[in-house]
Amino acid sequence: MTTVAHTHDTTGSPFALSHLDSLESEAVHIFREVAGEFERPVILFSGGKDSIVMLHLALKAFAPAPVPFTLLHVDTGHNFPEVLEYRDRVVAAHGLRLRVASVQDYIDAGTLRERPDGTRNPLQTVPLTDAIREHRFDAVFGGGRRDEEKARAKERVFSLRDEFSQWDPRRQRPELWQLYNGRHAPGEHVRVFPLSNWTELDVWQYIQRERIELPEIYFAHEREVFLRHGMWLTAGDWGGPKESETPEKRLIRYRTVGDMSCTGAVDSDAATLDAVIAEIAASRLTERGATRADDKLSEAAMEDRKREGYF
Repeated sequence: MTTVAHTHDTTGSPFALSHLDSLESEAVHIFREVAGEFERPVILFSGGKDSIVMLHLALKAFAPAPVPFTLLHVDTGHNFPEVLEYRDRVVAAHGLRLRVASVQDYIDAGTLRERPDGTRNPLQTVPLTDAIREHRFDAVFGGGRRDEEKARAKERVFSLRDEFSQWDPRRQRPELWQLYNGRHAPGEHVRVFPLSNWTELDVWQYIQRERIELPEIYFAHEREVFLRHGMWLTAGDWGGPKESETPEKRLIRYRTVGDMSCTGAVDSDAATLDAVIAEIAASRLTERGATRADDKLSEAAMEDRKREGYF
């Protein structure tokens, strides 16, 4: 992950921070706060753009020393191959420690049952909470942003979870002047969101400025997809397409990356960072609202999952 020199804002002051510099500084501060306050932090890393930016910030926060945190990926078994390949390549390049919690292992053991619609995103909660409990992680970094979804907009940067990994909005703590309260009882842990105040556009502009490599799935490419519930899904052995659904090749890209069974593509010819940024700037739909079927199950779908332990 190569970096370039920071640019100053347009006020004319050589000491003024640009908007991206301010966001970066806040995130780096959060990483260092957690390193000094917790014993066993972990970074959720899926190979999606938000977790990629989060890892890039962690690398900056502790350079030239290595990142002092383990990475954790909850693998649904229906992830995009390009993203898994990217994940493994980045882990190897930076000598990072990666733990994988597999949804398929839980299905094979009979602990979880496959859903009729083939969607495995809701099944991630049990492997995630089990991994947190097993490895005694006391701080868990996630790439959630407040602009993504209504439930995520309620989160603080430090979000307390009880001994069952459940979230109670009433236990949210004030965070005045960037003072974060990581106090927790034995068995509890804190979810930490360094990108809380970022927008999707901020993420893409930062990726461009820092010259961060991404999986090619985020840029326009020709792919075989089929239409379901108004979204273009990738054909695969997870349960699609059905007999009534006809695959076709289209020029598409992905705004967000998750389980193949519920992550929709968007029609796009944006093959460069400039083109993607222009496309995002003109969009009136959030990335999850436009392309994530699991968030359309109900008005409170995300909040219900968060209360159970999901991110």
